[in-house]
Amino acid sequence: MAASLYLVAGKATDSVTHGFVPAAARLGLDVTLLTDRPGAHPFDGPVVECDVSDFRDIIARIDGEHAAVFSNSDFLQAPAALAAAYFGLPAKDWRAATRAKNKALLRRHLSSIDPVFSADAFHVPADAPFPLVVKPREGVASEDVFLVRDAGELAARVEEIAARRSDPLVAEEYLPGHLYTLETLGDGQELRVLGSFRTTLSPPPFFVEERLEWTAPPPETPQVLRQLEALGIGFGACHTEFVVHEGRARIIEVNYRLIGDHCDFLLADLLGVPLFEQILQVHLGAGLPGHRVPQPRHAVAEPVIADRSGTLTAAPGPLTLDDGPVRLAYRPQRAVGDSVAVTRTNRDYLGTVRAIGPGPDEVDAALARFRASHDWTIA
Repeated sequence: MAASLYLVAGKATDSVTHGFVPAAARLGLDVTLLTDRPGAHPFDGPVVECDVSDFRDIIARIDGEHAAVFSNSDFLQAPAALAAAYFGLPAKDWRAATRAKNKALLRRHLSSIDPVFSADAFHVPADAPFPLVVKPREGVASEDVFLVRDAGELAARVEEIAARRSDPLVAEEYLPGHLYTLETLGDGQELRVLGSFRTTLSPPPFFVEERLEWTAPPPETPQVLRQLEALGIGFGACHTEFVVHEGRARIIEVNYRLIGDHCDFLLADLLGVPLFEQILQVHLGAGLPGHRVPQPRHAVAEPVIADRSGTLTAAPGPLTLDDGPVRLAYRPQRAVGDSVAVTRTNRDYLGTVRAIGPGPDEVDAALARFRASHDWTIA
């Protein structure tokens, strides 16, 4: 009998639809999808409607023998971990998952080894170290994240954000430096560094990720690993964003799941390993696979970003092609006919171009040719 995987999901994502679901099929798993949006998922297996934010409802919906409970959602790591622990299955520490998602708890937990000013955005003291970054306490995709330079800007931004959403906001000390990611995979015994991207952001006051470029993990990476250890991060995939400034590495945020925005597919291709399967196997109780040193190649993920609001009237579909020694792949995030409203967040992505080649010059030239030969029209 095939092992059963309960996959806990909210909105439909390419990571789940085109990554983890096919990986589960290749592993021969029987997958049941637990979701609060059953009509949104193009999944042809059993779908169970469930309040996936409540671990008690997840537990109640799981029936019969099972081998793993897994989620790749930022918001659902803690309830999925609690449900897995209830059944005695391999799982992340629900406390670590909660700390990672809640930026106020994260700062509080790391305060002894990396103190960063953080306060409720509605109650920021007069002596706060401006500039600050105001953001949702449990937000994603750079939504409603702004740099504010003084108390007046802070008050205006908080009022603006609060008019759109009611969840808690935090104001954090702005951390200067070069922005990197750290991609890791752990089995509870070993935490393995898979690699790192150097991230280019849009000009302030916004924080849109405009480009991720593969790079060697910076020398300050051990500082990040110590902070992750302090948070209790060590099982499954984790995507950490941090800055390096004057020899010091400081965490911006921890996403206790696989990197998104199609960089997960880039990472798998670049490493040359069945990454989605490896992550699921850890949740099935397997140890980390043998370490494979990837070939020295260069890689870039570059989103196509909407520059105006309107209707997307022309755009390429998914495709893969070779441009000389460079392998290019494009996956849309918006379809022709979709309405587009510019938000100055990662939600403005129309699609992402991924490129892997022998070096930066070849990759950048191929990306430029790809963009020049395709149209994205918003009318």
